Amino acid sequence: MAMANIGVERGVWGETVAAEYLRRGGYEIIERNSRPVRADRRYEIDIVAWEKTTDTMVFFEIKQHAAISRYARRLRSVCTRKKANLRRACRAWILANKWRGAFRFDVIEIYGTPGSKRPFIDHIDRVELFARCGRFVKWN
Repeated sequence: MAMANIGVERGVWGETVAAEYLRRGGYEIIERNSRPVRADRRYEIDIVAWEKTTDTMVFFEIKQHAAISRYARRLRSVCTRKKANLRRACRAWILANKWRGAFRFDVIEIYGTPGSKRPFIDHIDRVELFARCGRFVKWN
């Protein structure tokens, strides 16, 4: 049971580090841990933020790794099933909020642990989550 709590603590810490990184970068945090489909807990968006410079709503998946290793590579933990769940969650958020503007999907990977003085932050923008054609997509 203690191992599960450590994972939750790291995840919350990673999301907090990412939110602060985004604020410093000029993003406005709209929501954290958004669940646009209340009946299904799989559909969660870690951070929804407004990028002021491009007038774009950005959906973020935050991944926290203790250290950089061959098992913790860029986007390795965002598998096909996770992408499908994220796509559904983002679409549900867009519909629920009647969003008509530009949007995109980014991943932020945090390397470090709670108490790390300087965690390494890898911001991967414009991750291909949505097809370039379709009624939900509006690219910049």
